[in-house]
Amino acid sequence: MNSQSELSLTSPAGINNAPLADKPQAPIDIRFGQLGVLQLRIRTLDPGVILDELSGRFSSAPGFFRRAAVCIDLLTVKTLPDLDQLRAIIEAVSRTGMIPIGLAGEATAIESLAVAVKLPVLSALRTQMRPGPALEPLQAEPESQVEIEVEASSSEPPASDAPGTRDTTALLHTQMVRSGQRVYARHRDLVVSAGVASGAEVMADGCVHVYGSLRGRAIAGTRGDTGARIFCQEFHAELVSIAGVFRIFETIPADLSGKPVQVWLDGEKLHCTRIGT
Repeated sequence: MNSQSELSLTSPAGINNAPLADKPQAPIDIRFGQLGVLQLRIRTLDPGVILDELSGRFSSAPGFFRRAAVCIDLLTVKTLPDLDQLRAIIEAVSRTGMIPIGLAGEATAIESLAVAVKLPVLSALRTQMRPGPALEPLQAEPESQVEIEVEASSSEPPASDAPGTRDTTALLHTQMVRSGQRVYARHRDLVVSAGVASGAEVMADGCVHVYGSLRGRAIAGTRGDTGARIFCQEFHAELVSIAGVFRIFETIPADLSGKPVQVWLDGEKLHCTRIGT
């Protein structure tokens, strides 16, 4: 896992004179670390169109993004919504089961809206990846009015924001990645020598290699590296993604289920095929 910078808030009373081994733990910790958040870019202020588009994109795996945190990005709309329009958009997104947790866009322009709807401005979490349809990997939709992609952020400044810039040394994870866990390889490839359980997530700025069963989610090229790939020994994935282009699986195709599979991106098309064919 990537390192995290940590700020501990500790009451000074009675601590400085205590032996090091007897010091009580701080009552709280504040940590900056990698965070995965769905980003919803909209090009329309019509809540009905947004709801229909989201429902259509989630139809192949209903409930997959239920209770997923989502940031509503207003940078791509021609004019900012008024308060009533924004509330209607938030309601439409909420009806899909996702939970809006913030707004993104020009911070000064949306500040008053964010305050009115009691959501934070998350402009600092904006992804550096190029725009692209996230849930329609086989058919690009340049005119689509809604885009969804996953953001990856960290407190550590990147060595370079250029896609494809990464460490040549892979991060090796030797244990099973269990449900609810996430492993993230920053600026490098990720190698998992065990399996990835359902509900678990493995992420890398480079390629993802799973020498076992992949039953959870695998996300490669999180900073926009379109040349990144996903490899696994047994394919049972819930979701695969490269550089923001997604494919979700409610049912694995028979020719891929349990087989060694590689996933790569060609333009706006995400390809999944058996290794060796």
